Amino acid sequence: MTLSVRAQAEERMDAEDLPADVLAAVLADLAQVNTVTMAARPTLGFLKRAVGDRRSFRLLDVGFGDGDMLRRIARWAQRRGVAADLVGIDLNPNAAPAARAHTPPAFDIDYRTGDYAALADEPWDVVVSSLVAHHMSHAQLVDFVRFMDANARVGWFVNDLHRHGFAHWGFPILATVAGWHEIVRADGTLSIARSYRPAEWPPILAEAGVTGAVVQRVFPFRLCVAKIR
Repeated sequence: MTLSVRAQAEERMDAEDLPADVLAAVLADLAQVNTVTMAARPTLGFLKRAVGDRRSFRLLDVGFGDGDMLRRIARWAQRRGVAADLVGIDLNPNAAPAARAHTPPAFDIDYRTGDYAALADEPWDVVVSSLVAHHMSHAQLVDFVRFMDANARVGWFVNDLHRHGFAHWGFPILATVAGWHEIVRADGTLSIARSYRPAEWPPILAEAGVTGAVVQRVFPFRLCVAKIR
């Protein structure tokens, strides 16, 4: 598979007929992937900069999956004594039950099912996503960037993969050694091929009419886009 052009094939975990128990197993393993690859680090770093001295904030996580990023944010806010109103939305109706099953009752996280566009009328300080951008078509991503820029009063953050040859070659080895679900092994490699390179983001931002956003490469093999007002 060449990485010179972004792949367009659909990932198996996005199939509408994927059984709920299989999705739950896949999401649980993806949460492990995120832990091993330090996925929360850039998002928490962004929140530290964006939230600053505020004692409260309201955050929307689009495409929350297993809810692991929201749980990390909840812990981060608790340690700092910051009141965090955390909401996640995911198109897959099986995601919310899976996320709730792994979320301690002490974390008051609101997991919802549906399209993020329906939440445009609610007040959001911060909008984030993790490993979601590469699942979208070009037009969907442009619309999503517009939504974030129009609705995030403090700032927004896209945490995604970097289409890089070493990551594409190395992930199957890591996934096999770790014993992750075979869908995770297959989709993980495709996810890297579906993701973006740094030079591909500025045209997307320009098409969305967004200025002031910063594209950042973050170790290991993350490509993040941030805007703080």
